[in-house]
Amino acid sequence: MTMPNGKPVKSSFSPGRKWGLGLNMVLGILAALALLVMANYLGGRHFRRLHLSTRTRVELSTRTLSLLRSLTNQIQVTLYYDKDEPLYSDITDLLKEYRAAAPNLSVATVDYYRDPGAAEQVKLKYNLGAATNKNLVIFDCGGNSRVVDGNLLAQFSLEPVPNQTEREFRRRPVAFNGEMRFSSAILAVTSPKALKACFLQGHGEQSPGDTADEGLAKFAAVLQQNHIQCESISLLTNAVPADCNLLVIAGPRDAIPPLELERVEKYLDEGGHLFVLFSAYSAGHPCGLEKTLTRWGVGVSPQIVKDPDYTTVGTDVIVGTFSKHPVVNPLLGSRLQLILPRAIRKLDLSAQAADAPSVEEIAFSGPRSFLEGAETSPPRQALALLAAVDKGTVKGVVSERGATRILVAGDALFLGNRQIESGANRDFAGYAANWLLDRPALLQGLGPRPVMEYRLTLTRPQMQAVQWLLLGALPGGILLSGVLIWFRRSK
Repeated sequence: MTMPNGKPVKSSFSPGRKWGLGLNMVLGILAALALLVMANYLGGRHFRRLHLSTRTRVELSTRTLSLLRSLTNQIQVTLYYDKDEPLYSDITDLLKEYRAAAPNLSVATVDYYRDPGAAEQVKLKYNLGAATNKNLVIFDCGGNSRVVDGNLLAQFSLEPVPNQTEREFRRRPVAFNGEMRFSSAILAVTSPKALKACFLQGHGEQSPGDTADEGLAKFAAVLQQNHIQCESISLLTNAVPADCNLLVIAGPRDAIPPLELERVEKYLDEGGHLFVLFSAYSAGHPCGLEKTLTRWGVGVSPQIVKDPDYTTVGTDVIVGTFSKHPVVNPLLGSRLQLILPRAIRKLDLSAQAADAPSVEEIAFSGPRSFLEGAETSPPRQALALLAAVDKGTVKGVVSERGATRILVAGDALFLGNRQIESGANRDFAGYAANWLLDRPALLQGLGPRPVMEYRLTLTRPQMQAVQWLLLGALPGGILLSGVLIWFRRSK
C-alpha cells in the first residue's frame, strides 16, 4: 500500500508485535479460565449461600434441614402462580433454598396467565376445577399431594396511608409463613399416615376446637402443621382409641371418675404417650391424675408458684432455666411464659425396680421462688414447673404403642390461644408433641418469619420536590455540565 506521494505506508504493527498481542490475548483467556476453575473448586468445597430476600433472608431452620436431608423419595413441587404477584419472587427464593438442601426435590413453575396449556394440565391432574384455585404451591410425592394456598403464606396488618384528601389503608405484610407451610406439606406427602392426638373432654378441659382466649385452637394448629390430626374423645364408655398416638389432658377442673383414670393408666401401661397440663383452676382440688402420676414418679403440688424476680404482671412466671432434656434443649437462650403455674417435682421412690421409669425435671423458676401461702417460710428456691417421664418397653411384653412417654406441665394456660404466641411457648408446643411421639428429627423450632420492610414516607410537597429533583434538577445538571464542557473545548 502506498501514499498519494508514492511513498510506501509502513505497517502499524510488526509481525513480532502482532504475535505478542496474540500471545497476551491467549494468556489472558487462559488466566480467566483458571480463575473460573478455581472459583468453582472453592465454591464446591466452601460453598455458602447468601440469603438476601426480604422474607427469606434467614437460613432454613434446623428442623427443615433435618427433614429435607432425611428425604428418600422424589418430591415434585409445582408453583401454579401468577409471576406478577408480590409474593412470587419470595416463594421462588425460598424454594431455591429447599432445592439446594434436597437434591431429590424438583420445582416447576406454571404461570396460568402466560401458559394456559400447562395450566390446564395442572388443573386436571390435581382437580383444580374452581376458578378461584390460583396462586397455589403443590407438593407431590408418588401421587400423594398437598396444595398450599398462596393467600396463607403471609400475614398482613392494615395501616393508614398518608393522604390529605381521604382516609386510606393498605395491607402491610408482617410475617411470612412460607417455610412453616412448605415443611408441613412435605411432611404430609412423605408420611404414610397422619398421627392422631386425642384430647380428653368432659371434666372442664380446654378444647382444641375452642377459639376463645383459653381455648387450644392454635395449639391444635401447631399439631396439624406437624402432620398430627386432632380429635376430642370421652372415656366414659370406651377405652383410649387404638389409633391414638398422643393423649392430651389439658387443664381438667373437675374430678375424673375412677373408671376413666383406669383407662388412662391402661393406656400408659401399654406404651402410651401422655401430655398432661394442670392449671390454677384445679389448685387445691385434685382431679385424680395426681395419684396416677405418683405411680410414674411425678408429684404435682396443689399450690401456685410465685417468682418475684421473673414476672411481668405478678401472675406469670418467666422461665429461662432448663435442663438438657431433648424437649427443652432447643429452648436454651429463650423464655417460656407460664400463668399461675403449679410446681411439678420428681418423687424419690424407694426400692425402684430395674425397669422403673426415668423422670427428669426440665424447666425451673427463679432461685427466690416460693409456693403461694408460704412467703415467710424459708428457704426460697428454684422450683420445677415441667417434668418428663420416659420408660422403655418392658422385657417380655410386646407393646404395639412402643415406649411410654409422659410430659407434665404445671400450667395449661400458656398453650392457650392468648398465651401461645408469648415467648417460646409456641415452639415448645411443637417440641413437646414431637418428643412424645419420638420424632427427634423434628425437635427444632419453625414458625412465621418477620418481614423486614423499608419504606420512605413523604408528604405531598416533599413528593413534588423529589419529582422536580429527579425530573428536572438532575437531567438539567447533566445537560449544563455537557454545555460547559463543549464551550470550554470549543475555545
